[in-house]
Amino acid sequence: MMMSLRHLAAGVCTMYLLLLLPAGASAQFGATPFSDPATGERYHIEAAGALWNPPPVFEIQSESLGVLGTRINAVTDLGIQQKRIGELRFVVRPAQKHKFRINYLPMSYNAVSTAHRAFVFNGIGYNVNLPVTTDFSWKTWLLGYEYDFISKDRWFIGFVTQLKVTDIQVNLQAPIGTEFARAQAPIPNFGGIARVYVAPNISITGEMVGIRIPNIDERYQAHYFDFDLYGTVNFNDFVGAQLGFRRVDMGYIFENDHGDFEAKGLYFGGVVRY
Repeated sequence: MMMSLRHLAAGVCTMYLLLLLPAGASAQFGATPFSDPATGERYHIEAAGALWNPPPVFEIQSESLGVLGTRINAVTDLGIQQKRIGELRFVVRPAQKHKFRINYLPMSYNAVSTAHRAFVFNGIGYNVNLPVTTDFSWKTWLLGYEYDFISKDRWFIGFVTQLKVTDIQVNLQAPIGTEFARAQAPIPNFGGIARVYVAPNISITGEMVGIRIPNIDERYQAHYFDFDLYGTVNFNDFVGAQLGFRRVDMGYIFENDHGDFEAKGLYFGGVVRY
C-alpha cells in the first residue's frame, strides 16, 4: 500500500511538471519584445527651422532673339553678396517606418552695382560701368516620402523619393531697360537617409538625394544633388537643437540657356515634435 501511494504521488508530480514546463516555455518565448525608442523618436508630427549662410555660387546664361547670351557670374558680374537664409521642414509620421515630408527653402538676393565687364543677357548688351540692379531668387518646395526599411530603437536606414519644385528668377534693371529670365520645373529625385544615436538623446543623420538626366542630347541636360549631414541634441521628446552641413548643387542646359547654382555651408536650427 505504501509503495502504491509513492508511485501515485510520483506519477502526479511527473504529469504536473510535463504540463507546466511547455506552458512556461511558451510564455517565455512568446513575450512581446521590449521597445525603448531613443529620445526624440516618439512623435507623429515634426517641425524644424534652420538658418543657413552659404556663399552664393550662381551662373546663368540666357539667349533671346537669336542672340547668344554671356555666361554671367552673379557674384563677380552682378555684385550678389552672401546673406543668411532660412528653411522650414515638416514631417508627418503616421507609422514608425513611414514619413511624409514638406520642405520650403527660399533664397533671395538683391544687389546694386556697376558692370565690371561687358556682357549680353536676354539679347541685350550691358557695357562696362553701366549701373545694374539685380533681383535674384531661387525658391524650392519639396514634397517627399521616406520609408525606413530598417528601423531600430537607436538607428534606422531609409529610402527617400521626393519631388522638388524649383523656381529660379533673375531680373536686371538698368538705364537701357529691364530684362527678366525664369526657369521653373519639377525635379524628381531619389536617395537614402541614415540616423544613429551616439547617446540616448544625441543623433547623427546623413541624407543624400539627387538625379542626373542621361546625356542623350547635349542641348538638354540637368542635374540636382542635395547632401545633408547634421547632428541633433534632443532636450526631451518634444524639443531639440540641430547643427549641420549642407550642399545643394543644381544645373541645367536648355538649348542655349544655361544655369549652375550651388550653395553649401554650416547651418543651425531647432526642432519641435508632437
